[in-house]
Amino acid sequence: MTDGLGGFATGTVPGLRTRRYHSLLTLAAVPGSGDATGERRLALAALDLTVTLPTGAKVPLFTHEWESRALVPRGDRHLETFALIDGVPRWRWRIGGVVIERELAMRHGHPGVAVTHRVVSAAEPVGLAVAAMCTWRDAHDLRRAGSGPLRVEQVAGGVIVEDAYRIAGPGWQAGGEWHLGAYAREEAARGLPAVEDLWHAGTYFEQVSPGGVMEISAWAGELTERPVPATSVITAARARSRELVAAAKAEGSVETLVLAADAFVVHGADGPDVVAGYPWFGSYLGDTMTSYEGLFLDTGRVEEGRELLLAHTVSAAEQIAEPGGPWAPRSSPDAPLWLAHAIDRHVRRTGDTDLAAELVDPLGRLLRRHLDVDPADGLVRLGTAATWMNGYTEDGLVTPRIGKPVEINALWVNALAVLAGLTAEAGRDDAGPRAGHDRARASFRARFPAPEGWLYDVIDGPAATYPLGAGSRHDDPSLRPNQLLAWSLPHAPLDEGVAALHRIGDALLTPLGLRTLAPTEYGYQGEHRGDRDERDIAYHQGTVWPWLIGPYADACAALGRPTDDLLDGLEAHLREWGAGSVSETADGDPPHRAGGSPFSARSVAELLRVLRKA
Repeated sequence: MTDGLGGFATGTVPGLRTRRYHSLLTLAAVPGSGDATGERRLALAALDLTVTLPTGAKVPLFTHEWESRALVPRGDRHLETFALIDGVPRWRWRIGGVVIERELAMRHGHPGVAVTHRVVSAAEPVGLAVAAMCTWRDAHDLRRAGSGPLRVEQVAGGVIVEDAYRIAGPGWQAGGEWHLGAYAREEAARGLPAVEDLWHAGTYFEQVSPGGVMEISAWAGELTERPVPATSVITAARARSRELVAAAKAEGSVETLVLAADAFVVHGADGPDVVAGYPWFGSYLGDTMTSYEGLFLDTGRVEEGRELLLAHTVSAAEQIAEPGGPWAPRSSPDAPLWLAHAIDRHVRRTGDTDLAAELVDPLGRLLRRHLDVDPADGLVRLGTAATWMNGYTEDGLVTPRIGKPVEINALWVNALAVLAGLTAEAGRDDAGPRAGHDRARASFRARFPAPEGWLYDVIDGPAATYPLGAGSRHDDPSLRPNQLLAWSLPHAPLDEGVAALHRIGDALLTPLGLRTLAPTEYGYQGEHRGDRDERDIAYHQGTVWPWLIGPYADACAALGRPTDDLLDGLEAHLREWGAGSVSETADGDPPHRAGGSPFSARSVAELLRVLRKA
């Protein structure tokens, strides 16, 4: 669940905190700032619910894993159902004839979470005790008791913690001790520190009759003002979800994806932006523009999208005085090329010629200043920069893209056609970009076809990087999915290649997307797991990326290749990992276990876009 500012609540269906990021309230450090580092603060780690039955028996409905690997208590064993209803999660526990439901939502545009506990069924009133387990730390770190107790100020209905956030509910009973050794198994699996301590700030208690509701709110911002009641927040969240679905005219899996897409769109002082993924990513121009069509045009958010395109294009053009300028660290070389693609899709799908006229000049400046074009052939060349394939270790980039990468140059050919079209629509002479496009397209068609039957992944690379290349050019024939853009883009450089696409599909296609390297290639890694170096080595060496299903489907459509049942695996995936969303990656080897960020903007956007076209 997200707040529209970059903050969120996230966890697992059984309630077990398995990641350092799991909490009911994580706050954007600068709400809506679009900070590329994804800087956030973790606040309310958990609300641990215990039911006191009429017999006096106390039954915990929560669970934690501890440093000893013990799971204590085992409240998850009482969990009967979990569902997302109009985008709002609902847990239902059963203890004999007593049934308790929890729902939670975030108030859109406000940094806070609302949690309700409803006694659905009971012979007589039951006691609900909810322990507030707190912390205050960078979302990427862990906090231990040795740092000292949290600063807690008791106020009406609860406490203010670290002068940063407030928790309020009925029947507050002050606590004040550390619970030591909470264990996050997913962090341990990633080779990262996995043990932290949680501060029990106190407990809320209320006798609740059948049909009654206990409400708890936690929020940041203006701490002296109580937010609207938790039940009202949840009702409003459901209504907003229904409005989003209606505006998008969505149904079935598309309805689920429209709600998933909403989580990535954030608003701040500078207008709308996109979070690349939860729980650890921030905003990156390349991810934003790769996701643009699915997140905005296919969800009925045209005006928000227009505002985003204006802000990002003008800002980027102003900041990048020269390559390596202050804008460059937030951007990979493909970012302005995806920006050109996003602008083109917006203009073509909406007929917004005013936007075309307004953005043609800043887009042209951005492309000229950010990219190094080889005067010998009109293609873009890279020195030490990474592309979207940016995994690295202390030894450097795992998948070097030095030379002329195929996807960069397919995007470049597309961007030159876009620039020519926008220039013409602005009533100006498009001879310059048109000539550049024709030259780059001709060079692409002459240089990238490889004797293996597909396209080179990189041409004109250094000998030390690509020692198997032909002649002195040192071209890399590795079978990767980057070449799909040569057919999939609206102004793609190639219009033939069925045989190549067949071979790409046979080697790379899985139920959850495309592998980043064929299993027959040297260096293939079939599992994306282990410590940071192990994961970064595998990141683009065989790991599946679901967002690549978009370029593959478009290439198939361009070349007349059937796509029956292509999306079945990804539609099923909506219910099995990041609930109601699509993961960043999956293993290259069966059974293609999902990994990376559980909620990925590109993955959601591209699946949504392709389903819309089907």
